[in-house]
Amino acid sequence: MSDTPKRHMKDVIYDAYLGRIQRGELTPDDRLVDTAIAAEFEVSRMPVRDALMRLTHEGYLASTTRGFTLPTLEPRQILEIFELRRLLEPRAAALATHELTAEDFERMQQAVTLSESTLETGDIEALYRASEDIRRTWVMAVPNAELRDTIQRYMVQIQAVRMATLRDTQAHRVLVAFHRRMLETFKSRRSADVELLLMRFVLAGEDSYLRVSGREADTE
Repeated sequence: MSDTPKRHMKDVIYDAYLGRIQRGELTPDDRLVDTAIAAEFEVSRMPVRDALMRLTHEGYLASTTRGFTLPTLEPRQILEIFELRRLLEPRAAALATHELTAEDFERMQQAVTLSESTLETGDIEALYRASEDIRRTWVMAVPNAELRDTIQRYMVQIQAVRMATLRDTQAHRVLVAFHRRMLETFKSRRSADVELLLMRFVLAGEDSYLRVSGREADTE
């Protein structure tokens, strides 16, 4: 008989949907309905509601009259989170530098190879998956748990920016180049170089967002 305490279903459902959000498996068009999720997990609606409300409280979801969705962020909010990313991510990546394992580097190498292949295929979904794999690998290696969790909480903002920019040819090429440089810099184990590169990466993402969103506004 196992001594491991049985987990509450609300926690199981929370973890399942948090993982789906952080892996980019949910899109802004997806609508989460408690009855459907209750049927998926074969439970009542109560633990589902508890899990969805927790995700909403933490900023991962927004509650609507027709269910729960990913938050719709205003441009001001996106730019404010870019500021937060500039403050947190370079240091976090530097801390992760000496924690990454050979398995982590292999996972990142596979993602970089996939990313580079999209320059010819134009497969934006593959580019998104590669981006998520690279990011998730180094973020999960950050030894400071509070810092790691804080970074994961604004994943929705990163998804919104990527959805706005990845189909832009210039942003696509910039991102792929950064993926290769990230892998090489992490493998060098030089934390100062990693910190500088991540700052440049966040700034490049912000520049791409401002350029593409400005262009979209001009065409409305």
